[in-house]
Amino acid sequence: MDDLIADFVAESREMLEALGGEIVAWEADPDDRARLDSIFRFVHTVKGNCGFFDFPRLETLSHAAEDALADVRAGRRQPDGPLVSAVLAIIDRIGEMITAIDNGDGLPEGDDHDLIEALEPGAEGAAAPVAAAVADQGRSAAPRTIRLSVELLDRVMSTVSDMVLARNELARRLRESSTEVSVDGAFERLSSIIAEMRDAITRTRMQRIENLFVALPRMVRDLSAELGKQVLVDIEGGDVELDREMIEMIRDPLTHIIRNAVDHGIELPADRLKARKREIGILSVTARQSGNQILIHIRDDGRGIDGARLVEKAVASGVIDKKDAAKLAPREQLALIFEAGLSTAQQVTAISGRGVGMDVVRSNIERIGGVVEVDSVPGQGTQMTLRVPLTLTIIPALTVSIGAQHFAIPRSAIVEIVRANGESVTLDRLGGAGVATIRGQRVPEVALADVLGLTSAVADEDRNLVVLRPAGGDVYALAVDKIHDHEELVVKPAAPQVMATGLYAGTTLADDGSPILLFDPAGLAEVGGVRLEAQERTARIAEGPAKAKAQADEVLLFRGLDGGRRALRLGIVDRIEEVPAAAIKPGAGQLRVQLGESILPLAGVNGDLGDDKVRVFRLNDGSQEIGYAFREVIDLSTVDKDVIQAESPGEVSAVTLIAGEPAELVDAHWLFSTHAGTRARNAAGQPSCRLPAGDPWMQNMLRPIVEAAGYRICADDEEGEADLVIASTDRAADLKAARKIVLRAEPEASGSGDDSIYRYDRAGLLMALKSAGGTGR
Repeated sequence: MDDLIADFVAESREMLEALGGEIVAWEADPDDRARLDSIFRFVHTVKGNCGFFDFPRLETLSHAAEDALADVRAGRRQPDGPLVSAVLAIIDRIGEMITAIDNGDGLPEGDDHDLIEALEPGAEGAAAPVAAAVADQGRSAAPRTIRLSVELLDRVMSTVSDMVLARNELARRLRESSTEVSVDGAFERLSSIIAEMRDAITRTRMQRIENLFVALPRMVRDLSAELGKQVLVDIEGGDVELDREMIEMIRDPLTHIIRNAVDHGIELPADRLKARKREIGILSVTARQSGNQILIHIRDDGRGIDGARLVEKAVASGVIDKKDAAKLAPREQLALIFEAGLSTAQQVTAISGRGVGMDVVRSNIERIGGVVEVDSVPGQGTQMTLRVPLTLTIIPALTVSIGAQHFAIPRSAIVEIVRANGESVTLDRLGGAGVATIRGQRVPEVALADVLGLTSAVADEDRNLVVLRPAGGDVYALAVDKIHDHEELVVKPAAPQVMATGLYAGTTLADDGSPILLFDPAGLAEVGGVRLEAQERTARIAEGPAKAKAQADEVLLFRGLDGGRRALRLGIVDRIEEVPAAAIKPGAGQLRVQLGESILPLAGVNGDLGDDKVRVFRLNDGSQEIGYAFREVIDLSTVDKDVIQAESPGEVSAVTLIAGEPAELVDAHWLFSTHAGTRARNAAGQPSCRLPAGDPWMQNMLRPIVEAAGYRICADDEEGEADLVIASTDRAADLKAARKIVLRAEPEASGSGDDSIYRYDRAGLLMALKSAGGTGR
């Protein structure tokens, strides 16, 4: 009898999980006969089982609900809000009783007269009979299933994990010894069988994420009714499968986000009408698989999150100081919502408070190797994105080492592996932080030995760089001593003290049985000083010519020798050098600096050099270099405010606000034209000019002077014909514009018919700009 009751409890719970959403969906579409039949079958099954097990109170409840639903099926009654609420209340009571039975407590005392009375039709009486109910729609037969305990599944999965470790160790031993071909063949068959068994056992742990979503419509309905709001739930992707353990771990964070969205995200109907929105708010929850991750998007069309108010509260509570707050990008402002105690809600309610508890949501998701992202537009809505791994059991990983210490990195986060001393790779220090330039693109560089405090016998230039992209983050390069094998590793939780460092996602065993810690790429970046949210302002490895315009607005903010706050466009800064003051001497009519084997013209000397070290930007236009002396780097930033042009050409081309304070923009074109031997002249301007988006010299060197002359730079894909087009000699043949300027890289023309202009002939360029037509400045 105990086994029969256990089966009854398990079957009832399975049906209860699906029913909450079914009833809410049936209320929205009363003509959906399939859902009505599903609800009716549940209460009918419970009634029959209760008679067998002698649970009279449970039987009475289910019988009353069955009668009411039978009237609806027969057309004697129409479903309405009160009926749905009454059925939901009875199903809730049935769930409470089934839980009590499962715990061995017996049914609680009392009666359910009030719940049964609520099933009766309203004062207006029962609805008039309607046409006979439609025939029951046939359903395909369910697949054959058996019910297993979770403990048994975990034991089987643990055994398979041990088999994977044993296979890895055997593979290592076979590699180290000479074996016959037949032995190798047998091992390959064994390895294939283990892989198939692992996949099959893994699938037994997988559940449709629908099991997580099914309770959401009911929860949203109840919250909306309590708050006097109208919210429509749209759910997609319920067929996506996720590890059972993972589903349980994200259940509470997802519930908290949903409650926040309904309580503080979506406005009251009257407020929505004032904002010219429809009264009914939309809450969409979607899931999809991306590689070995599951992405869950929760979006509402409510009031959104006010980043400025978050910053104000963060400053007031001491989370961040006012100076740093002024430097936050919009994405960084929104990320403050994950700080403990911060909220943009007018008041904190008993249901939720947007921001209150979001720090717990993030920590819970990150604990399982996931990421929480937030995106919001005030007045339009908020989207939360959960990125979580498919499973926490067996993952492909790359093993690396520092000295004799071995570590593992999830393969899903690896973009590429390069040698630090490769032809396309250079390592520099920029503002005290490491920067790797890979094929011309800069990414932050983290030395693993420095982060862990380990001694490395490998020189910086001989290390390997593992380029990582954490889930939802931006790329950075991790410098390690050696790269080892790609393997499938069994991941288990590490000790709490280890996990508290923020560096690790778990622990595993190597093929020789030695323990290996698995890195969390996002946590490693944070501990290493890489601010992933700020990387929107720096170059990416994957970016191409289409982003040249955006790069042109990125600047390096610094203080000159005179203490002035200035900015250089990031695209022309090749690296930062530190030289003795004695390496700076006048020569050939101007000040020059010795950098290694090179002697370069030096600009920026507008203050005392001192007797010690001098920091120098090494500026490069693609073919020539000059130096620029400065005191200190302040930050990487972007020019997103109005620019006030200088009245006459010179080292400073304009002034603008950067991070809330004035900063002078250094004219790189003037620097090169002056210090590389050409002369400066006054500028003239004209309204519309098109430059090649894929040419870094045009964008970083020429564009500022053309804009200073009063031209508006057109994008390549912008419709309409520009007043003027500028191109280099190798692309001149493709120009069909009526007015054009062709620039050459050599000082001397190729012949009498060559009407191109030397690109550092500033006077000739400005004259050509003026003669192209328009008003001079």
